[in-house]
Parts: sequence; structure tokens; C-alpha cells
Amino acid sequence: MSIRTQKWAPEGPGAERLTLHQLEMPDPGAGEVMIAVRAVGLNRIDAINLAGGAPDIGYEVSGTVAALGPDAGGHDVGDEVLSFRVKGGYATAVTVATRDVFGKPPSLGWAEAANLLLTGTTAAEMVHRTEIAAGDVVLVHGASGAVGISAVQQSKLRGARVLGTASRKNWDLLRRFGAEPVAYGPGLEQRVRELTDRVDVALDAVGTAEAVDVSLALVADRRRIASSAASDRAKSDGFWIAGHETDSAAYRDQVRSHLIELAGAGRLTVPMAKTFPFAEAPDALNLVASGHAGGNVALLV
Repeated sequence: MSIRTQKWAPEGPGAERLTLHQLEMPDPGAGEVMIAVRAVGLNRIDAINLAGGAPDIGYEVSGTVAALGPDAGGHDVGDEVLSFRVKGGYATAVTVATRDVFGKPPSLGWAEAANLLLTGTTAAEMVHRTEIAAGDVVLVHGASGAVGISAVQQSKLRGARVLGTASRKNWDLLRRFGAEPVAYGPGLEQRVRELTDRVDVALDAVGTAEAVDVSLALVADRRRIASSAASDRAKSDGFWIAGHETDSAAYRDQVRSHLIELAGAGRLTVPMAKTFPFAEAPDALNLVASGHAGGNVALLV
């Protein structure tokens, strides 16, 4: 069976160099699933990879099973699915190893399903590495962003008290998920100290000097500071950076099913900031690259 796909591929660095191609999809091979894509999740790493000259961008999608290769058990043609560990996900059809394809909970929309796992596994690893437990006081920097809001929810699920930095326009979003909002900017450390006499854990989803400096000032044990963005400071100041442990990929892979179960049960929400038609991928990626998307962004096919 032959399926045509449209795929956005870079002709050079920058979203303006994305070009839409028409391709014939070969039949899926052994242990592979072909997905007719309904939504593509966009992430900051896509923009970073594009700027670095990566030939393919896009790590997660949702859609329906279009075809199965030999030994691709666990799914049937027509099943609604989501997938993370996709290569070249900015497409209307993709072929993925069956181990990276999961049933989509009926309660999740296409856009939410396509944005669950990359940010969700990043946040899960940060929560796991810092050993958040009931009674901990957790400060989440960039709490209204895609990684941040997942980290807020996952910390709350462990019984922590959560403070989250965000602009005032996003405070209601943080309160919706049980976090106490704090304005970022000059004086952040003092504002946090006025709310609590201790901070046990800091999770940084923005990577700014302010986020790192305040985390170091407030958290006594640097093993309980984690960042998804400040890799240089992590090396120099001795705290943990997401995705850099030898078992990071293995941990993120094994936690995917758990996150899907939580989302299906309504215990982990994926708030969408904006969706774009598939034809507007460059505009969507520019918004994500700006750092001001305000949450999750998806392309709808």
C-alpha cells in the first residue's frame, strides 16, 4: 500500500527555510506502524534543532493507524494513537516503531495528545531526580509554560506544595492546578521568602540567570535543583540538567505509559496555548521559538 504524505523539511536554519514536500510513503517495515497524523506537537527543541541544521524536526504526533508492518502487534488499522520518539513529525503521515505508539485516551483531544509526552517526560524526570515527596515545598520557574505546567501537576500529585513563577496574566492558570503564583523579575527571592520559610526543591523550566540564582539561594541541597534549560550553569554550579543522565532516555521511555494513564483519567492536563493549521508550520514554529507561546502549541492536519 502506498500513501502520500506532506512533510515540512528544512532547507536551512530558521523557520522561514521550511519547505513543504510531497512524498510517497513506503510500506511500514517489521515492527513499524504508519500513522495518519491528526496533530503535531511543537516544542522548543524543534526550533533549536532547526537552528542547528537538523534534517528532520518533530518528535510527537497523534492520529490514526493507517497501516501495520509485520510483527507490529498491539494496534489495529483505524485505532486512535499518539506517539513520542517520532523522527520528522512535521508531516501528514509518519512511520514509527510500534514500541513508541500508544493508544490515545478518548478523553484527550488530538492537540493535547500530540503535546503530552515530550514535555511530560521531561517534567517527570525532573520530579523523579529531585525525589519530590509529600510535604515538600517546590518552586517551579516558568510554571505556566509547557514543561512548567506539567511539573506543577506532577509535583502536586506527589503531595507537594508548589510555588510557580509566571507573568500575572497566567496566575489563574497556575491556581487552576493548585500552584501559588509568584511574579518573576527583580526581587523574586524575597517574594518567595515572604510566602514560605523554606524551599526544598527548585525546578527550572526557563534557564534564565534569575531562575538559577534564586534556586541556588533558596535550596540548600543542589541535588534537589533541576533544570531543563540551563545546561552551562548546571555544569558550573553542580545541579541536575534534564536528559543528561546515562539512563535518562530509558526512564523517559518507561514513564510514558504512566503519563498517558494519568492524562486519560483527567489527573494530568495538557493546556493548549494555540493551534495552527498544518500549512502554517513556519508561523507556529516562530511562535514556539520566541519563548512566548504561553504553553503548548500544535499543528492540526
